[in-house]
Amino acid sequence: MKQLYDKVSRRTSRMITKSYSTSFSLGILALDRSLHDHIYAIYGFVRFADEIVDTFHDYDKKWLLDDFRRQTYEAIENQISLNPVLNAFQETVRQFNIDKELIDTFLHSMEMDLNPLQYTDEKYEEYILGSAEVVGLMCLKVFCYGNEAQYEALKHNAMKLGSAFQKINFLRDLKADYQALGRVYFPGVNMDAFDDQTKREIELDIEKDFHTGYEGIIQLPKKARFGVYIAYVYYYALFQKIKATPAHVIMNQRVRIPNSGKYSLLIQSYVKHSFNLL
Repeated sequence: MKQLYDKVSRRTSRMITKSYSTSFSLGILALDRSLHDHIYAIYGFVRFADEIVDTFHDYDKKWLLDDFRRQTYEAIENQISLNPVLNAFQETVRQFNIDKELIDTFLHSMEMDLNPLQYTDEKYEEYILGSAEVVGLMCLKVFCYGNEAQYEALKHNAMKLGSAFQKINFLRDLKADYQALGRVYFPGVNMDAFDDQTKREIELDIEKDFHTGYEGIIQLPKKARFGVYIAYVYYYALFQKIKATPAHVIMNQRVRIPNSGKYSLLIQSYVKHSFNLL
């Protein structure tokens, strides 16, 4: 019975999300229940592609990514895959008419991670578009539930929110990206001379993206608004902690928000949401 396999596939993506990300799991739980499986499916797809390029160092990562790409398109075309993550993803893609161009753009950015690059401004924007902004657009397709006018109106905001999240990840993961993977995403930045002034310039850029992203959150459908706001609040708290951390510390340790802090932020956000204070 295909329905049972589809159910198992959705549960697999949910398990992946909960295993890899406490913050996104909390955000998804705050969405309307009807959205849960679809956002889990998108996260599972994105996470597995990211795992290929970030952690599978003892394997042929290019072959794995090419095979993952092939399986993705076959799953969408055939409406089934024996890979449960792709089976769940293709269901969401078809139900919400997620553009193939968004998937192409995301996988292109993953391919960019296979070999360390010297990022120019143009390449930096290209990478963020694929690794973060189009992922935000995939989720927006689900949040708008087929309302194309609403989707078009909120596209720019969703992209900027995704951009802010990704740039914060870059700052949080500076040590691992540079020392372990040889990656420098910020254009024109000499990581051996990374200082507080350089960090501040990056933070000012993130502030602009956050502002634009928040303007979109308050316009989202009610079913999605609180869940996305939770993710925003968590990332903004992480951003504030990063801002308060000197550049030399950022280069040598990963800044985190402990789980206890995440749950506290969830409660505070729920109070604001309940009293329409967003």
